[in-house]
Amino acid sequence: MSISNTIDVGKRAPVTNSYWTAHDRTWVLGLFATAIGAGTLFLPINAGLGGIWPLLVMALLAFPMTYLAHRGLIRFILSSSKPGSDITEVVGEHFGPLAGKLITLLYFFTILPILLLYGVGLTNTVESFMVHQLGMAALPRVILSFVLTAGLIGIVSASEQMVVRVMGWLVYPFIFVLIGLGLFLVPEWNGAVLQGVPSAGKFSVTMWLSIPVLVFSFNHSPVISRFAVAQQLQYGNDAVNKADRIEKYAALLMVAVVMFFVFSCVFALSPADLSAAKSQNISILSYIGNKFQNPYVALIAPMVAFIAMSKSFLGHYLGAREGLNGFIAQQLEGRNKSASTKTINRYSMLFMFVTIWAVATLNPSILGMIESLCGPVIAALLFVMPMYAIRKVPSMRKYANSPSNVLVMFIGAVAMSAIFYSLLGL
Repeated sequence: MSISNTIDVGKRAPVTNSYWTAHDRTWVLGLFATAIGAGTLFLPINAGLGGIWPLLVMALLAFPMTYLAHRGLIRFILSSSKPGSDITEVVGEHFGPLAGKLITLLYFFTILPILLLYGVGLTNTVESFMVHQLGMAALPRVILSFVLTAGLIGIVSASEQMVVRVMGWLVYPFIFVLIGLGLFLVPEWNGAVLQGVPSAGKFSVTMWLSIPVLVFSFNHSPVISRFAVAQQLQYGNDAVNKADRIEKYAALLMVAVVMFFVFSCVFALSPADLSAAKSQNISILSYIGNKFQNPYVALIAPMVAFIAMSKSFLGHYLGAREGLNGFIAQQLEGRNKSASTKTINRYSMLFMFVTIWAVATLNPSILGMIESLCGPVIAALLFVMPMYAIRKVPSMRKYANSPSNVLVMFIGAVAMSAIFYSLLGL
């Protein structure tokens, strides 16, 4: 996971006094691209099922929760006395080596459920495309999920650098397609979502289960370590202020684009449509492609969903492998043993292939996984840990009196508590 060996923070570029630079603009787009991915394709389903009032509350919460939570993680990483340290190294410095190992494991379990989710989503997207757009009979699920999982992992194994470059190329067309589809749906807007006012109980449950989906949809924590170190490299002692500003503009941009797409989908589809999309366990783009009698949308929407989920799958596979490799290496070091990176990669690949294939074949609810697993685990790392550090780490106590800490901790606690919804069978 460490990036300190690849970035020499001792060779800092001259700090510029310009208010806004090409470096800043590049990182705004980079953070934006990291957050805007396949998670966006499931947010409209969950966000619109409860009606207009929960949706409006989510729209109001989206920016502050995204910006403030990621700002806290940025500040935590930049609190290290060793410039260039990544998140596990900073945790080890502040809380000890055992905590560093636990965070490495948490990092892995933050990404693995997302990877499993995309395995399910890709299988369902291709299956739906075969049936509705190509008029074919669906392959047996166990075979289809095997082919897709093996194919994607094989692509990563064949050329990791090409995967990274292709992911960078794909994200911008994906953003334009999201905006384009949002505009395409405007003539289809209707007032179905405005009908009825939810009871207090239904409103509360809707918000409770939607918070983890919001956390998941706007999450870009995997790139925050690299982002924070890049600001140290560029701005030196002013890195915290510059990083805050870049994160603020990135969060504004991603919330504006995603919430426009979400509102357009929700106003164009009825609650019954959203319920059908959830029950079919497909993304909103696949459902739109199946519903509207437009040959271009019927072809483009599911293809974009496939590309978006493939991009996210490949990116999260690299992150999950990195986290698992790091944890295995730490365990071997603790026992005075060693293994080559190639050997560790082989075992990591085998474990993740079997796990993804099995889950994709079983076809659990995607939104259920986000609500009860992905969102809560991300919240523990992104929302709760930096707020805990503010109280415990001397170099972060200067942030302790900010009222925004209460909101971040509250949102994090709500997102984490959603895991009990499925455990208690509510």
